[in-house]
Amino acid sequence: MGSAIHVDNVSKRFRLYKEKPASLKERIIRVGRNPYEEFWALRDISLDIVEGETIGLIGQNGSGKSTLLKCISGILRPTSGRITKSGRTAALLELGSGFHPDLTGRENIFLNSSIIGLTKRDTLRIFDDIVAFAELEEFIDLPVKHYSSGMYARLAFAVAVNVEPQLLLIDEVLAVGDEAFQRKCMQRIREFQTEGRTILLVTHGVETVRQICDRAAVLDHGKVISLGDPAEAVLVFRDSLLKREHEVSEEADPKTEQGSTDEWRKHQQVRITGGSIEYAQPERRYLRAGEPLRVVLQYNSPTRVDDVVFAINIHDQNGNLLFGTNTDTIDADPGSVEGKGQVVFEFEEVPLLGGIYEVSLGVHTHDGGVEYDHRAGQDVIEVLGSGKVAGIVHLPLNIKFDRD
Repeated sequence: MGSAIHVDNVSKRFRLYKEKPASLKERIIRVGRNPYEEFWALRDISLDIVEGETIGLIGQNGSGKSTLLKCISGILRPTSGRITKSGRTAALLELGSGFHPDLTGRENIFLNSSIIGLTKRDTLRIFDDIVAFAELEEFIDLPVKHYSSGMYARLAFAVAVNVEPQLLLIDEVLAVGDEAFQRKCMQRIREFQTEGRTILLVTHGVETVRQICDRAAVLDHGKVISLGDPAEAVLVFRDSLLKREHEVSEEADPKTEQGSTDEWRKHQQVRITGGSIEYAQPERRYLRAGEPLRVVLQYNSPTRVDDVVFAINIHDQNGNLLFGTNTDTIDADPGSVEGKGQVVFEFEEVPLLGGIYEVSLGVHTHDGGVEYDHRAGQDVIEVLGSGKVAGIVHLPLNIKFDRD
């Protein structure tokens, strides 16, 4: 496959002016003399995204995610470096971008389509599909300045996914709207993935990154600090958050013991060192509905940690959560942990029908504020179906016939 987006040593600088001119006259007098500071939002970013790949961009606020997406979409021009891309691009950036508030929804559809490169005839062909997806039939001739945030999001997403883009750029717009709309968006994104389209997604939802992304990049202070497996990227992101919190706490309290942030982080975590599936009959690597199962989580804690919770999730191959719990929820507090150990999740029976299911393991604090470690898709459970029933869940069933 070829390269859909190539970002080569891209940097972006902004000028932050210290004083704002109060009048046009003052602005003219101060031309070239208004003091400013330079702020580098991006520093030597290099990415190569292949066709059909879904990439997630994660990072703290101000890390440069949205700036990078705007440079790729063409809204901003990099200060240095080069960006090349192939195929029609549809961008979903901040809410309402590309919409004129005084134009109606109908007029904005034609405006956005023309900006992307569609002719009037092309837009007429897909117009009904856009309106139906956005569920705005009654409001399509109303000026969009009267739309709610949810209506804005529905219309923007509907336009973007119906113009048949080869590249889809999304910046947090999926966080807007009700739950039903978000499910609808995710379903369409999965359809795009099946069709081999390229997707670049900026989000704070790390679970979304784990579920739908092929790779993920972590940005911090305008630089890419990690690029690879989504689960590993999320872990790096969590580490960067903890380091930032530690730096802030040290600044707030100079009496705090100084030392390497890396060392502090290392001694405050519990790492998952392995995980395995133990079937009812060890000689086979599959399960039949209703049989017992053991999932083993192995961990290592360099020092004693008192605030720890072990978690397990089971998803189907579409990313739907089928089961999730943790030691806190079921009142099985492990107490403190230190050194090497293991946690065994024992299922007396697994009521799943034939299929392959992903098992994810995690370790976090009781309040969920700190995630020590997470292993998405650590292993899979293979269930052998009988072929006599359909669905996902096995429900024991008895049938009786009563006749007069």
